[in-house]
Amino acid sequence: MNDQEPKIDLKSICKNIIGIGKNYKDPLKEHVPTDEDPFIFAKPTTSLITEGSSIQIPKGWGTIIHEVELGVVIGKRAKFVSEDIAMDHVLGYVLALDMGKSLEFDKYPILLIKGFDTSCPISDFIPKSKINNVNNLNLKLSVNGNTRHDGNTQDLIHKIPKLISYLSNYFTLDYGDLILTGTPAGISTVKHGDVIEASLENLANIKFPVVEIQ
Repeated sequence: MNDQEPKIDLKSICKNIIGIGKNYKDPLKEHVPTDEDPFIFAKPTTSLITEGSSIQIPKGWGTIIHEVELGVVIGKRAKFVSEDIAMDHVLGYVLALDMGKSLEFDKYPILLIKGFDTSCPISDFIPKSKINNVNNLNLKLSVNGNTRHDGNTQDLIHKIPKLISYLSNYFTLDYGDLILTGTPAGISTVKHGDVIEASLENLANIKFPVVEIQ
């Protein structure tokens, strides 16, 4: 980061976290519909943590699931934004984890299973200028050294301009808001004592221990 790029503390400026689900092409399916609306959910900002903290499994849950994602940080207010200018509203990015209880959204309240404290670990802020092609970034995640996710943002169904435009038709996106763009294949579970490591190219590497609240 050069002297002209101020250090951004996302935890101090983020007001809203909007997650996108089911947004990566399934390698086992030849055709993936792209005309369906994005699947969206929200997380409280209290779910944000950075390295040095641990991912905490709520008492009695036993296991939670992991997802690795490219997070998009909004740089200026966006409302009714068209796709062709949507990227003008991007400040930068983070590597993010989207932790949850399960994918059984019809069984549990989605805010509960997606929004518990520590469920959104993030990397340091990555300025927009550091990424030449946001549509070709490798995302990886391992648990205890074993690879779980290994994908690329080229497989996003709804690209970032579409997501910003779509969301801005319903919500005012403001400075510091975070959009989690979805995860590639490989969702699985973690338990107490596991260690998650994730990377975004050579731009970000994060490591978080997992503990269960007793």
